[in-house]
Amino acid sequence: MTLPRFSDALGHGMSDKRIDILRGVGRTGSISQAAREAAVSYKAAWQAIATLTNLAGVPLVERSVGGAGGGGAALTEEGRQLLTLAEAHEAARRAVQSGGHASAAMARLSIRTSMRNQLPATVSALERNGRVVRVCMQLPDGDGLAARITQESAELLGLAEGMSAIALCKATAVRVERIDSAAPPQGNQLSGTVARIARDIDSGDEVVVALAGGLQVVGFATGGSGLRARQRVTAVVDESAVVIALPG
Repeated sequence: MTLPRFSDALGHGMSDKRIDILRGVGRTGSISQAAREAAVSYKAAWQAIATLTNLAGVPLVERSVGGAGGGGAALTEEGRQLLTLAEAHEAARRAVQSGGHASAAMARLSIRTSMRNQLPATVSALERNGRVVRVCMQLPDGDGLAARITQESAELLGLAEGMSAIALCKATAVRVERIDSAAPPQGNQLSGTVARIARDIDSGDEVVVALAGGLQVVGFATGGSGLRARQRVTAVVDESAVVIALPG
């Protein structure tokens, strides 16, 4: 018997529309209606259900085809259990988070990920190009940072200008280059100074870059880079390597 992994599914919590879509299916018996109520496409609603199902490890929605009503969808027992837990989870979170800076800090700390770079940001613009959305963000120090995500992901997150977000990327996706590098950097460019460096000729020098405003970014420079503490550098990361998370 497969045990549900509800804690994994609740990792999305109420920070995006996945739980809302599941709740809509339970209320209306229709995936398309749940999609309309959540203001996302039918495809995005199916993606939401598939993601939650993968995370939970058990079916959450079952479909009925044909019949007098033309078919529809219903929550499984596990789907109903997940919604009950989601409500309790959100109530507990509201009770703990009393507002202000402490609330924002707790929301950021609730995210568990292997990505070492986690930067608080504010969504400043959404640029749509076909099926891809370029999400422009502003860091607290004023630097700009952009991410490229699918239209469905943007819908499910409910992204809008002015929203608080967290920009994440792996340290291995960040290239640290000298300011006077001959090759013009491509992608996001964050200027700062070398705070710490761990030299490794084989895997590359791991560099901690101090940005304005107290933020830090971890990345890698070519092995034997010769970089030194307090040297001005640029941390470069491709827009497609930036992941967006929303505080709970």
